[in-house]
Amino acid sequence: MIDISLLICTRNRSRSLAATLASVDAAARHPGSGTIELILVDNGSTDATAAVVRHWAIDRPFTVRLLSEPQPGLARARNRALRAARGRIVAMTDDDCMLHPDYFAHMAQAFADQPAPVIIGGRILRGDPADLMLTVKLEDHPMIAEPGSFPGGFVMGANLAFTAEVGRVVGPFDERFGAGAPFRAAEDTDFLLRAQAMGISIRYDPRFVVDHHHGRRREDEAIALLAGYGFGDGALYAKHVLTDRRVRRWMVQDVRNLGERLAGPVPTIRHFHAFRLRHVLAGLAAYARVAVRNPRSA
Repeated sequence: MIDISLLICTRNRSRSLAATLASVDAAARHPGSGTIELILVDNGSTDATAAVVRHWAIDRPFTVRLLSEPQPGLARARNRALRAARGRIVAMTDDDCMLHPDYFAHMAQAFADQPAPVIIGGRILRGDPADLMLTVKLEDHPMIAEPGSFPGGFVMGANLAFTAEVGRVVGPFDERFGAGAPFRAAEDTDFLLRAQAMGISIRYDPRFVVDHHHGRRREDEAIALLAGYGFGDGALYAKHVLTDRRVRRWMVQDVRNLGERLAGPVPTIRHFHAFRLRHVLAGLAAYARVAVRNPRSA
């Protein structure tokens, strides 16, 4: 029986992937980690990624499976990995993250403390102090998402895990969302929102930790990332607005937030709520256009 299946989707990271793989190896050898399998999906790489993984996988003390998904798209690659996962816990991280040595051991403890089905996200630290303070999750105490709260950002796909039955009940990631797809982001938020609507508990546990080496150091990179997040959330709103009453409340709150003077994470975003709302509306409109052209895809 596989205790934890770790899913990593990668594309053209042959030069930097070694650090991520080394951290997985160290964590899998840590006492209390249980039986681990690593499922790597090569998402259309044109470099030596596949060769690097195959060479590294030799003589690992745990199962390593390299799968191929040639069509780009993070959600598509994650679905390929999900179909292959055999663990009672399914975990995922990104190919620019490094696991702390006690990652699997603490993850096993976190799930042992909770009844299934459950989704638990872990802590995400900035891997390099030169990188901007983005895509991190720093809280040092456990939290539970309120059923009516917007799940985006409460836990993140860079350090996310759930019991196997969650994947079976909630279904696959929506491949229209996320990096490499038309709606750019929010594939993890869409998954969480669907789980939430089914009464599945979403929790945060700071004990299992990754360091995120995202490499974004310029303001224009941060602005593009945050714009993509807003765009993805807008498309997400449009997808669920007719079927989930919570969405209308979240949209109203986004408008009300315009009255708050909140600075963004980069100095050039002087009014973050206005910045976010502009991109939310763009994403909502983009989804609506797709739905009008192809109603079956909505």
